[in-house]
Amino acid sequence: MGFDAATCSHCTGSSAVYRCKECEGHQLLCQRCIVSSHKYNGLHVIEKWNGICFEFTTLKSLGVRFQLGHPFGETCPSPKNAPDNDFVVIHVNGIHEVSVDFCGCYEGANRAIQVLRYGWFPATPRQPRTAATLMVLRHFQMHSFESKCSGFEFYQSLTRLGDNTGIRPARDRLRSFMTMIREYRHIKTLKRAGRAYDERGIIGTKPGECAVLCSACPQPGRNMPAGWDTRPEKERWLNRLFLAMDANFRLKRRVKSSENVDPSLNKGWAYFVDHEPYMEHIQQFSDQSQAKSTCSSHSAVNNNRLSEGFSVSGVGSVGCARHDCMRPCAIGDLQKGERYANMDYLFLSSLSQKQLQELIDIVLSYDIACQWAINLVARMRNYSKSIQMDEAKIKSITYLVPKFHLPAHISRCQTQYSFNLHKWVGRTDGEAPERGWSHINPIALSTCEMGPGSRRDTLDDHLGDWNWKKTYTMGATLLRRIIVAVSESANQTILFHRFDLGLRSQPKLEKLLRKWEKELITWENDRDQSNPFEERVKKPSQDAVRRALAEEDKKAQQAGKLYALHTLFSASEFIAVGLDLEEQQRRLQIDFKSLGLHVTNAQKSKYDTKCNGLHRRMVQWAEAQRFYMPSTDPLFQDQDMASEPWDLPLNLPSSLSLSLPCDPRLQDLEWRLRAAQAYTALDELRRSLRLRAYLYIDKDKYSRGQAQNTRSNTLIQGSSAKVSFAAAKYRIARLAIAALSNNYSDTTWEREFPVLADTDIRSLQVEPDTNTNKEKRRKTRPSEGKRTISWIWGVLSDNDSSLDNEELQDDLRIEWCKSRARAKRWQEEILLLQEEMKRVLLFLENEATTWKSRAAFQQEERSTRSEGMHAYAFQQAMLREELKAHFQTMWKGVDELVRLKGKVEETSRKTSPPMQTIDEEDEMMDCAEDEAMDCAEDT
Repeated sequence: MGFDAATCSHCTGSSAVYRCKECEGHQLLCQRCIVSSHKYNGLHVIEKWNGICFEFTTLKSLGVRFQLGHPFGETCPSPKNAPDNDFVVIHVNGIHEVSVDFCGCYEGANRAIQVLRYGWFPATPRQPRTAATLMVLRHFQMHSFESKCSGFEFYQSLTRLGDNTGIRPARDRLRSFMTMIREYRHIKTLKRAGRAYDERGIIGTKPGECAVLCSACPQPGRNMPAGWDTRPEKERWLNRLFLAMDANFRLKRRVKSSENVDPSLNKGWAYFVDHEPYMEHIQQFSDQSQAKSTCSSHSAVNNNRLSEGFSVSGVGSVGCARHDCMRPCAIGDLQKGERYANMDYLFLSSLSQKQLQELIDIVLSYDIACQWAINLVARMRNYSKSIQMDEAKIKSITYLVPKFHLPAHISRCQTQYSFNLHKWVGRTDGEAPERGWSHINPIALSTCEMGPGSRRDTLDDHLGDWNWKKTYTMGATLLRRIIVAVSESANQTILFHRFDLGLRSQPKLEKLLRKWEKELITWENDRDQSNPFEERVKKPSQDAVRRALAEEDKKAQQAGKLYALHTLFSASEFIAVGLDLEEQQRRLQIDFKSLGLHVTNAQKSKYDTKCNGLHRRMVQWAEAQRFYMPSTDPLFQDQDMASEPWDLPLNLPSSLSLSLPCDPRLQDLEWRLRAAQAYTALDELRRSLRLRAYLYIDKDKYSRGQAQNTRSNTLIQGSSAKVSFAAAKYRIARLAIAALSNNYSDTTWEREFPVLADTDIRSLQVEPDTNTNKEKRRKTRPSEGKRTISWIWGVLSDNDSSLDNEELQDDLRIEWCKSRARAKRWQEEILLLQEEMKRVLLFLENEATTWKSRAAFQQEERSTRSEGMHAYAFQQAMLREELKAHFQTMWKGVDELVRLKGKVEETSRKTSPPMQTIDEEDEMMDCAEDEAMDCAEDT
């Protein structure tokens, strides 16, 4: 049967030529039935069969009208049409022109209210002619949270849904849509904060009152039990508040609009500080002088990257360091890098809430904390009274540097400001802001083109959503962390106890261990004391040994006892110059390999000049070699001087076979210089690794676009080349020492100069890994708390018989302190996580109680409005109660898991390595891990 002969399936009496693309079944209906069936679905998309194909039509053209101000299905006795019968509704399936009848029963009835009650959001409170359905506003808000799409892109997709040909363009309502989106965001923020239940109303909203708070961070009066401030001293650290400061230079804003034209609706009620007092502060202290850095030359303070054409160069923020939540009144625009005036204001503003002033202990993480905190109190004295804090409180704050940023600091900062080495911080890394920025950065493409107020309101909304996601996923997050913490705590505690008991078995070290422990505890309580994590025995450098040998030559010459003085070189100078020539050969070989296929005349000329200079120096040195090492003369005559200079052997004492005689005094001189060369190579290797780590940080944080990334990659490649050169230098020195060791009975050199494997060449932190296999990358690149530090940083894993050696004792002390710190941090992490779980449950309980009290207050009144408010408040209370019950079920096996961990640690504490109980400990570890997996699977 053809379409022309089809009859309406509803009335069976009329020709069916209409169908709805939204309704299921796509049934063909007549005009009367299609209109009747869409009485409550007037925004569906309709098509008409014209005898050949389906063509576009609208329900408006078929006579569908929307009656506002009355219940569905009821008509108004005195309807009033929309102006010029022209009304546009934006919906999830497109942009629709509709016919609207307003209620005219009452004089002066508010049309905007009628539109809202129908489920549409009006574009204006006066005589609205455009509206958006609440559904499309919710859709856009959620799409922007997850995909970071802009309002313009979303609106364009709606226009194409209605007409993807451009033949029937929809009326342009982009500006109205953007206004409605902004108002909708603002009203939802106020609604979820419960501002409608406060007799002060919206105008009485206090700064930060609309922010979603972190449920796990300590908040007196919200999630802390009674008597929390009278806890014993050894438990008081569990009340610590962990904060993290950082700046984000991706969230720029171009020079668009102004504060007068586009003010913020939130006015400091959420995460951004109130703009007006903030800018007054910045203008007053923008020229504030900053002390010269005593650490590395950090670029954070004077970061002016790509600031031309931008009124805002980024944002500064203060967030939660453990749970990655943004704090209220803790984010503000930056005008020119991370100036202290900006960051001071944001930090003090984030602590301005009265209940936070009651907290006893605060830990602050900031990538330049070592410099920023020095004069903070002095700077604060000049600031407005509204943001000032008690000076004693500021001085009591513990300042640390995030783990990933720490290697870019000088060596003293790497121990003084380390999360890994400082007590009572658990496994906090301080890098939470970086994870939050990765979520918010994609929105920068659209916010950079917004006006100042629109941008701040949009970012406030996104940050609120981020905090809410953290709230309802807190159960899974804390569970995952404590499963890992239990396993790692047992593992690291066992490793420490084995190491500790092994050292205590040596009578010479037992007294030293007691001394080290006392020093460590003293330093943990007062970081101005001697730092047990720092090296105290300086390894000799190559330059220092050369200077010592020169002084020996000078004294021997004065005494008339100088050994075999050549006209050009003394014996020590002869060996030292040989080592220099050896290094120049390696560098020249690298230059040759870098020439490539297409060499310019300038490059070839530069290379030839270096070759000629090295040839002359080698010929000059060979004359001295005939004097000091006559046995090498036949070897020298067999050399082809036409070869490349880096191919010519130098025949130093370490490279001679046992059949060729060599003066033992020359071998001793080379031994001393080679040892110094090995130490110098390790110093160069460590410096190059630190530099490369900083370059990785700089590239990840600031490099955007092809040009900047190319430049950063070039610098990293150059740094990596230095790493490879230093490693090769050490390996050559060690091979020479191994060859010379045949003349000595002492074998301690093998402990002093271990073999340098490729896996040993790693930085203090985990560098980016290009391995695409996630499991392999996890195993080869563990985090600091789960790995052992490479021996190149002063860590030796094997005991040695020469326990009186100061260098060995220095290395053992550092490793013992670090091993103890790793075990302690994991133990602290478990206690912190258990405390945070308790706080989360108390927070949800308190929130539920608050919403119930609001519901009870509204129930006393009897009106449609009060009933709706009562229902919403009770819904919010029920949501918190359900979350609490869900988390309690999820955490049901945690206590048993922690008990198993304690049993494993107790066993390891009583067991020394010689006793064969390792299998028993491993079995208990497997039991603990199985229990953790069962707990995770149950949830």
